[in-house]
Amino acid sequence: MPKMKTHRGAAKRFHATASGRLKRKNPNQRHILTSKNRKRKRHLRLPDYLAAVDEKAMKRLLPYC
Repeated sequence: MPKMKTHRGAAKRFHATASGRLKRKNPNQRHILTSKNRKRKRHLRLPDYLAAVDEKAMKRLLPYC
């Protein structure tokens, strides 16, 4: 059986935690930050986790994580 290829776009966006969940960054933090309040920007800095319904599809793209 040949090695499976990792989807490079997904590998750059998702990282596995020790428990096996996939961690991702929150969107909406790149530009037009002046119109977003301080609390919203502060909470966007925190990591977010991939939804459980999407985990199966992402695990297929990331076979070795």
